[in-house]
Formats: sequence, structure tokens, C-alpha cells
Amino acid sequence: MNAIHDHPRRHSITVTEYVRMGEAHVFAHDARLELMEGDIVEMVPIGSAHAAVVYRLDTLLRKVVRGAMVFLQSPLVLGERSAPQPDVMLLRPREDEYYNALPVAADALLVVEVADATLKYDLEVKRPLYARTGVAELWIVDINRRELHVFREPEQDYTVHRVLTVSDNTVVAALRDVGFAVVALFPDL
Repeated sequence: MNAIHDHPRRHSITVTEYVRMGEAHVFAHDARLELMEGDIVEMVPIGSAHAAVVYRLDTLLRKVVRGAMVFLQSPLVLGERSAPQPDVMLLRPREDEYYNALPVAADALLVVEVADATLKYDLEVKRPLYARTGVAELWIVDINRRELHVFREPEQDYTVHRVLTVSDNTVVAALRDVGFAVVALFPDL
């Protein structure tokens, strides 16, 4: 029996298909893409402020973190149909250093998205996805307002949300001894 459709059906792809497409060089070598809920999404190009904040986060975390791995702009598998590429992740150590398989939500101690042009998308699309899939802690750095959104205790969404300013300090919940001043994320202007 043939079904009649008023609209074309959407073909949602899986993480496995997405990875195979990458391995088969289906995408341009410099394409900035991520898989979100089965859709391949083109990421916004990285500007200088974004790159500088990611660099600062990387430098800060590598100085103070022991017992976790720092990954930059790498895929995080969230179920069968999503593999976003957060700007920074703190991951549980694994002997193979994630060589044999990409990290999943349970591996992530902290996920950080740096937002200048993407704040609304990060808050409205990525945040609920991270929460639903069990990412324990999410930080969204709002470059334009020089603020840090800290989300903890995931359920369907995060039950804890704090907005920190440059006068505040923060810690990584899973690594209580790891913290720094929010102002350290931003250059002196």
C-alpha cells in the first residue's frame, strides 16, 4: 500500500550515518557542521572574540584541572541523532583518550558553549538537548554581555540556572576544587 503525503518526508540521519559521511569526505574539509536532532546544521564562523574566549578557557582549565581531559570543538554524542561540537568539554579520563569512540553525555563533566552571534540558539536549542541527554553541567559564555550562564541538575531542562558577571567566581561542580574568576574569561577592555 502506498501512502500519499501532502509534504515531502524529512529524512533524519543518525550519528553513525553522519560519521560515515565525514569519513567518506562527503563534506568539504573546512565545513563547520554538527548533527542536531538528525539534521546537519552549519555552524556560524568563529570570530576573533569567540576564538579568544575559547583560548582563555582552554588555558585556564588546563592550569587548574587534574583528573579530567580538556577537549576543544570536538563532537559529543547525545543519543542516536545528535553530535554537537561544544567549544570546550571537560571529560572523564579514559585510557584510550577517546580514540576508539567519541564521548557521550555521561563522559562530560562540563560542556561549554561560547556565544556571540549564537546565544539564542545555544539557550533555546542546545541547552534543552544537553539537559535531556544528561550533561551534568553546561556553561554558556555570553561574550556580548560578559556573562556566564551556569546550568546544573539536568532533567527535561536544567533545574539550576545562575547568571554570573565579571565580579563573580565559579567552580566546576564535578571538580569542586577547580574554579576561577569569571573576569578571567574576558580581556581587559
